Amino acid sequence: MEPPCRFFASVSAAENKPFYFLHAVYEGIIAGGAAGVIAEAVLYPIDTIKTRLQAVHGGGKINLKGLYSGLAGNLAGVLPASAIFVGIYEPTKQKLLKSLPENLSALAQLTAGAIGGAASSLVRVPTEVVKQRMQTGQFASAPDAIRLIVSKEGFKGLYAGYGSFLLRDLPFDAIQFCIYEQMLMGYKLAAKRDPKDAEIAIVGAFAGAITGAMTTPLDVVKTRLMVQGSANQYKGIFDCARTIAKEEGTRALLKGIGPRVLWIGVGGAIFFGVLEKTKQILARRCPEPKM
Repeated sequence: MEPPCRFFASVSAAENKPFYFLHAVYEGIIAGGAAGVIAEAVLYPIDTIKTRLQAVHGGGKINLKGLYSGLAGNLAGVLPASAIFVGIYEPTKQKLLKSLPENLSALAQLTAGAIGGAASSLVRVPTEVVKQRMQTGQFASAPDAIRLIVSKEGFKGLYAGYGSFLLRDLPFDAIQFCIYEQMLMGYKLAAKRDPKDAEIAIVGAFAGAITGAMTTPLDVVKTRLMVQGSANQYKGIFDCARTIAKEEGTRALLKGIGPRVLWIGVGGAIFFGVLEKTKQILARRCPEPKM
C-alpha cells in the first residue's frame, strides 16, 4: 500500500527544490500533537503549583493536594492545540524561509510562531481557562467546569483573559521557537554535524527557560484574569497589572517564576526532543514525494 504522504500536493517554492506544503502540515500535526501531550502529562504537577502560586493573593499558602486535577480534560485540549500550532508553524516557516533572504531566518521563525499561536489560541484558551479553574479548586471535573462557566458567564467565559493570553502567548510562541531554531542552527554550524537527541533536548530546555522567565509577568496577569470568574475584580490587562503592583508590590508580577522556568525549561527539553524524534520517524516512514 502506498504511504499516505505520497498523495500530498506540493507547492514549488524554489526552482530546483519543491516545497511540499501538505506534507509539512501532516508532519507538523502528528509531531506537534505527540510532543504537546507528552510534555503536558509529565509536567502537569509543576504547572498546577505555578498556577496556585500566581492565583493566591498576598502571602497566602497554597494547597499541594490534587496536583493532577484537570489533567484529562487538559490533554483533550492540548492535543489539537499543539497539533494546530506545529501543523501551521512548520509549513509557514518553510514557506517564509524560501521567500525571505537567508539572513532573515529569525523573522521567518518569529512570524510563523505568531501565526501558529494565533490559530491554536482558539482551542488553547478554553482549555487553559478550564484547567486553571480546576487547578485552583473551583471545579471537580472538566465537563462540570464547562457547563457552569457557560451558565454563569456565558460562552465568553471560556475565553476569559483571551487578550492577556494572546499578549503572553503570541510573543512567547514566537520567541521560544525562534530562540530554539537559532540556537540549533548555531550548534550545527559549530559542531559541523546534526545534533544528537540529548543535545536537541538541552537546546530546547534553554529556549524554554529563557522565554519562560521573560514572559512571567504576562503569565501572572493572564492567570489572575482567567481564574477571577464572574467576580470581575479586574477590568482588563492593564488594570490587572496595575492593581497587582499597587496592592501586592511589583514583585508579585514575578510570582511563580521558579516553577514556571523549571516547568517550561524541562518542558522545552521534552517537547522539542519528542518533536524532532517524531519528525525523524515520520521522515523514515513517510518520506517527501520524489519529483
